[in-house]
Amino acid sequence: MGAAEWRARERAHERRADALTAAHRERAGRGETHPVEDFLFTYYSYKPSVLRRWHPGEDTELTDAAGTPRATWKWYRPGLATGSVVVDGAAFRAERGHLIANIATILRATADRAPGFGCFGLHEWAMVYRGREHRHPVPLRLGAAATDAVVEAHELRCTHFDAFRFFTPEAVPRNREALARDRQSETEQSGCLHAGMDLYKWAVKLGPLVPGEVLLDAFALAREIRELDMRASPYDLRSIGYDPVPIETPEGKAEYVREQRGFAERGQRLRRRLLAIIAD
Repeated sequence: MGAAEWRARERAHERRADALTAAHRERAGRGETHPVEDFLFTYYSYKPSVLRRWHPGEDTELTDAAGTPRATWKWYRPGLATGSVVVDGAAFRAERGHLIANIATILRATADRAPGFGCFGLHEWAMVYRGREHRHPVPLRLGAAATDAVVEAHELRCTHFDAFRFFTPEAVPRNREALARDRQSETEQSGCLHAGMDLYKWAVKLGPLVPGEVLLDAFALAREIRELDMRASPYDLRSIGYDPVPIETPEGKAEYVREQRGFAERGQRLRRRLLAIIAD
């Protein structure tokens, strides 16, 4: 890739990353937090600078890059042409082979399993069921007793271990299946909102193998999914501009599933792209 092209793509990537993280960075500078938007930076623990670093992907040689900071980045090596650099995919795969294999197992199993659309986002409700403390300092939209009643009126069908592990002790036995970390690839499915958000995590962990545009697409998808996740939660977020998706009603369930299906389709496209990157 010629210098003019890769530098233009790098600048475009940085502008997009800055736009996606601007609100979070401004809040952080003021010492403020946000119960919806900050999740992608606190739960996944990746700083905005991770998003800002553009990679061309494996086997793309960047001309006239030897004198740039990129030439000193880990997982880069000199290319075949004088003054060029290229992602050292072989070295990355050699050192991170076990991690890559685990990611591939989860992505492939999730992609191949039929999506489920009957959970209605009740994982967030299960996290406060009969609990004295909430994960977020936000009031419950229906109050504690009515929130518990919603959980008791439904079957919990969570398939994502990293949501299930935050269930209150009283909610755990109400789930259709007991989930475990070592069985994650056996239960993940593409209809799950959290499986869609995790595509951002997997893209980060695959490091320089993933082109920057794919990484930002995964982050943007995760951000949109997070919004639905919290709008469908038991929390009352109207004071900060989020209208609820009232999954305790037939209309709310229908709205949730419509959006869930759209995210599942987008997630599957990204999932297949990450699997193709791993297989290259």
